[in-house]
Amino acid sequence: MFYRLLIIPLIMTMTVQVAVGFEPKPLPYAYDALAPVLSEESLRYHHDKHYVGYVTKLNELIVGTPFADQPIEEIILGSDRAIFNNAAQVWNHEFYFEELSPDPQPQPSGPLLVAIHRDFGSVEALKEAMNRAAADLFGSGWVWLVTNEEGELSILSTRNAGTPMRHGMIPLLALDVWEHAYYIDYRNRRADAVKELWHLIDWRVVDARYEDRS
Repeated sequence: MFYRLLIIPLIMTMTVQVAVGFEPKPLPYAYDALAPVLSEESLRYHHDKHYVGYVTKLNELIVGTPFADQPIEEIILGSDRAIFNNAAQVWNHEFYFEELSPDPQPQPSGPLLVAIHRDFGSVEALKEAMNRAAADLFGSGWVWLVTNEEGELSILSTRNAGTPMRHGMIPLLALDVWEHAYYIDYRNRRADAVKELWHLIDWRVVDARYEDRS
């Protein structure tokens, strides 16, 4: 019992690699906390079926390989095909779930706000540009707000499990445009789903990612 009490806080803050592989990270909020933008049913399917499924498959794939003892970031950078796809989707989803909140900071602040005004003109212009990128991405994938080490911002669209790490960029914010992220609540209305998602983005998380980029 004492051992379990020691490991639970770790599982709540990161993906933990143990002897049998990676452990799924619980959501940082209740399943119904993001309604009505994202329903409880949607989050249960997204987290418990899709995300946990990627974790389970990744654990199966890395058994007996050099990746079995590596951190997930090293797996993403050094693997390809099925191992890469599942490792990247595990990381992408954890990054995405972390930036959502039932009580978000509604606007960026500090150095990130200055950078957004410099590189996009305004926060609304940034949102519009990311909305367009999400609408234009054919098939499944992700739209990212990214930065380089110098703090310059840009938007990156990646197909399927693509991640900014493979492009030498630092991710700050992710929009999940796989159908499983929105179809239960919005059916085929991807554009509406993305516009509503901005009501859940916790900019304090994105601010901190920007300040910690180096």
